[in-house]
Amino acid sequence: MISQSRVTIVVKASPQPSKKHNETVCCAGIDDQGRWKRLFPIRFRQLSGERAFSRWDIVKCKHSRPASDSRKESCRVHEESIEIVGTVKRDSEKSSIVANCLVASEKEAISKGDSLAVIRPTNVALKWRRRSESELEAARQSYIQQAAQLSMLDKELEAYQPCPFEFKMHYQDADGPHKKVCGDWETAAAFYNLSRQMEERDVLQHLQETYCDQYVRKGLVFALGNMQKRPQTWQLLGIFPVENTGQGSLL
Repeated sequence: MISQSRVTIVVKASPQPSKKHNETVCCAGIDDQGRWKRLFPIRFRQLSGERAFSRWDIVKCKHSRPASDSRKESCRVHEESIEIVGTVKRDSEKSSIVANCLVASEKEAISKGDSLAVIRPTNVALKWRRRSESELEAARQSYIQQAAQLSMLDKELEAYQPCPFEFKMHYQDADGPHKKVCGDWETAAAFYNLSRQMEERDVLQHLQETYCDQYVRKGLVFALGNMQKRPQTWQLLGIFPVENTGQGSLL
């Protein structure tokens, strides 16, 4: 059965090599009824310009139930149907959308049978670790191998360069302290973009100030999701600010 949804995008994780789909991006958002939708498989770097969406874009797409993923939020997207139909710009609208799915902790999300959640973390700290050359080379080879499997009908991709740093967020939710590797694509993209203008140490300091100061003051939000094969393992998929207006949902 084919369904159609309008989804406001809030999650766009870093590209991952996929044996079945070549290179995919974990994307997720919230539909007009305030329900999570996990959109997969999205071969984001192969989408043409008019379909290459960003966080807070509203996309319309057709989807079916996936055969091998029982998580209630998961949708097998028909990539050719993806259409950007709007963008959420006002802070009050963003706050209202997030309020529909906000929970106090990933433990609360688990108790509700959810596999995606947004939380407001406290006591946040950004840590980083330089990846070894062997780690980076292994990641490069994974992307190269997947690109070599593209069919003649697929768009040829430039080799994806993994970020030289692993970023990890230390934080607390209502259930206690956590440490999670940052899987948000925008973090790696920001690192590369800023590296063209600034020294590496200044880039790292800038990211720290952005996440742990500016975003916290505005209203920091984490988007979390579990893994299909290891549902007890939750990942940090998105980091972004949303004002805490204290208002209920507009839906």
